[in-house]
Amino acid sequence: MNDSRGRRPEGRPAGGRVQHLRLKLLVLLIVCALPLFGSLSMWLSGISPVPLAAYGIVSVLAFFVYWADKRKARADAWRTPENILHALELAGGWPGALVAQQVFRHKTRKVSFQILFWAIVLLHQVFWIDQMFLGSNLLSLI
Repeated sequence: MNDSRGRRPEGRPAGGRVQHLRLKLLVLLIVCALPLFGSLSMWLSGISPVPLAAYGIVSVLAFFVYWADKRKARADAWRTPENILHALELAGGWPGALVAQQVFRHKTRKVSFQILFWAIVLLHQVFWIDQMFLGSNLLSLI
């Protein structure tokens, strides 16, 4: 019998509800603030629209790749490799990946995956702090 309720961990609600929705929306808003303002300011100052477009397009792509991977996981089919998921996150799709993780409850319990995911989010935060407040001085050290 392929009953998904039998595989649901104890304490997790059925019906697709996101637990602690307000808290998770607040976290999403906080971690998206710097990249959004940084990429918006780059576009509005005439530097480049690429970061803003990349965050949007790659986030949508990451969301759908997570969705497809979750469907494959339920069907015991060939899965999307984690390095592909992380590459999408690194390319700017981490906001879409974060939303997909919560909506589909996918990859949220695997600690090694979450550590690398949040390291990628932190890397993006550091990049925008450097761009907006430090005059790109961190990048010149590399």
